[in-house]
Amino acid sequence: MDEELERLRAKRMDEIRQRIMSPPSDSAGILILTQENFYSVIRENPNLIVDFWAPWCGPCRMLSPVIEQLSAEYAGRIRFAKCNTDENQQMAYQLGISAIPSLFFFQNGTVIHRVSGALPKENLDMQIRSVYSVQSL
Repeated sequence: MDEELERLRAKRMDEIRQRIMSPPSDSAGILILTQENFYSVIRENPNLIVDFWAPWCGPCRMLSPVIEQLSAEYAGRIRFAKCNTDENQQMAYQLGISAIPSLFFFQNGTVIHRVSGALPKENLDMQIRSVYSVQSL
């Protein structure tokens, strides 16, 4: 019985660890950025919002569903991407990221706006509309 309980406990811990450490899904069309593809992605997407995050960051995890919702709502007008700062530390350093989550708003490859912290969806939506001069759905 103890062996079975220990096996189940170990399996559950592996599942939890996998869920916490796995990168966010791109099911909503969210791009996953790395140091290798970063500059090509920001050049190829005229209106791009990049979420700099880390798996251990609670506010980052809270912001993730908001990013997915906004990505779906602004599909065809604004692209969204995520960049794991733990896996891309050099990129975070080059951009001067000192707090996560940090959202960078790019237009034609240039940073035009920055936001730090887990904002409520309504606040983030308002900033997107203001920065990119678009209407929400």
